[in-house]
Amino acid sequence: MGALVVIVIGVSGSGKSTVGRALADALAVPFLDGDELHPEANVAKMSAGRPLDDEDRLPWLAALAARVGAMASADGGVIACSALKRKYRDALFSAAPTVRFLQLALDAEAARARVTGRGAAHFMPASLVESQFSEFEPLQPGEPGITVDATRGLAEKLAEFQAYLAAPEATAPSPARLSSEGGGDPPTARLD
Repeated sequence: MGALVVIVIGVSGSGKSTVGRALADALAVPFLDGDELHPEANVAKMSAGRPLDDEDRLPWLAALAARVGAMASADGGVIACSALKRKYRDALFSAAPTVRFLQLALDAEAARARVTGRGAAHFMPASLVESQFSEFEPLQPGEPGITVDATRGLAEKLAEFQAYLAAPEATAPSPARLSSEGGGDPPTARLD
């Protein structure tokens, strides 16, 4: 079936990279910041204050899905990426049924304050936080994962997710998702 791949998701400023790195250390697996896989055109568009659309995200999702599959085929890993919509998460889950999501939740005001506090060190400007919230779809029934309050302490967030992983429901892939999977080659990232 493959190794566990945790995808830490949420809007910009939710702490995905910080939590992802700490979780990867705790699980002794590699960490990947999904922002590193954005094509230069996406980075330029966001840096200019323009939100990405589904078409922009397709090559990024394909690259992420390939990494998910590779991690699941090896020793597992942790990836931090927004995965704002269910269809994006479905594309990532289709790469490996061992994916589990850790969604970091916070309100728009807190997210904007955190992104503003990063300064010019990151390409995502605070002006795009609202667009992320307008696109955001929280984890839904049938998606393997949990939502954790992003404003809690790092140790608390990690403990809550590790408790989720220890629960029996976290070890089995979602039956609804497995029924849609076929055999053969890993699927490509699709947004339909």
